[in-house]
Amino acid sequence: MLQRLLFGLITVTSLTLVGCAHSPQQLSPQPKLNAQLAPVGRGQPVVVKVVDGRASQTLGTRGGLYPETSAITVTSNDVVPKLQAQAEAAVRLLGFTPTPNAYNAPQLTVTLAELKYQSPKEGMYVTEATIGATFRADVANANRRYSGRYGASLDQRFGMAPNQETNTKLVGDVLSDALTRLFKDPTVGQVLGE
Repeated sequence: MLQRLLFGLITVTSLTLVGCAHSPQQLSPQPKLNAQLAPVGRGQPVVVKVVDGRASQTLGTRGGLYPETSAITVTSNDVVPKLQAQAEAAVRLLGFTPTPNAYNAPQLTVTLAELKYQSPKEGMYVTEATIGATFRADVANANRRYSGRYGASLDQRFGMAPNQETNTKLVGDVLSDALTRLFKDPTVGQVLGE
């Protein structure tokens, strides 16, 4: 009898603990350029390359009682091709022709330097998160070089722990804002066009 009672208590306790844990999320954000760009080029070829420069593909955790089980990840294989497509579209809007390899053409390297998701460590419930993204642009044209860093962040409050769809949208929005800031920097287009 005592054994059955103890087993019942252990079962209830473990179910209660599971209720406070968050499962990991692998996000697939859809970054989009949010800007009308003024064309400064005349169709010249530009080599556009996007690289993932993050130390880890894990952005952070969703917090809660067991943050170590609630990692949020965005893989390079997922995000780099989407960023590459957006960067090439932006270069076209600037009046250039993106090309994979052209001898002596100007080069634009866009590096995803940072992507993070931070939620409070204490407490059982996730009520807020800070999401941040940083890109680095390196432009090389003949002897001219230009580098810049562009970041965006978002502080979001939640009534309940955000699901995968919500986090995917939030991370996508922050990536979009940071990427848009990069291409709105007039010096990027100027150096490519010289």
